[in-house]
Amino acid sequence: MFIRAAELDVKIKVFHNASIMNAIGSCGLQLYNYGQTVSIPLFQGNWKPASFYDKIETNLKLGFHTLCLLDIKVKEPNLEILETRGKVVYDKPRYMTVKEACEQLLYIEEEVKKAGVLSRDTMCVAVSRLGQDDQQIVAATLGELLQVDMGAPLHSVSSSFPIYARMLIFDQMVIPGTMHELEETMLKFYSLK
Repeated sequence: MFIRAAELDVKIKVFHNASIMNAIGSCGLQLYNYGQTVSIPLFQGNWKPASFYDKIETNLKLGFHTLCLLDIKVKEPNLEILETRGKVVYDKPRYMTVKEACEQLLYIEEEVKKAGVLSRDTMCVAVSRLGQDDQQIVAATLGELLQVDMGAPLHSVSSSFPIYARMLIFDQMVIPGTMHELEETMLKFYSLK
């Protein structure tokens, strides 16, 4: 429907369900072709977890797309202050950006796993503020996404939004597996090039 409407120059606006698991379909990749979803945690100092990477590898070997949920840190206690002063002070909220996710994925591939799963040439779909008027969807390689500005930080979201609305606005990323020609056509709408 999206492709036909676009060909007829019909304006399109999608109203999403309450879950990113459904709303991510707006990027044009068919929902039944997704494998296991992964969460990419923010690296902190020497803590650089890579266990989720195995699921990306499995999904790609099976031809499935991988929805990557990007980490958020909200109301996280500052451990240094807690340890030294015994006082609970919370760090500022921090939201992983698509650029950080790309950097971390490439680091894991190049420095930890060396599995040949991802490279700077791997096609990805970056999604920011999905379901909002200023949503952004960009289809590009991991290397190209390192240079893409996905817009304003997510902490600008009003806390008066109900939780189901806030679920849709965090940055996400999809690593496509084997694509159907309709999926390839859809990604052309969002292609960086």
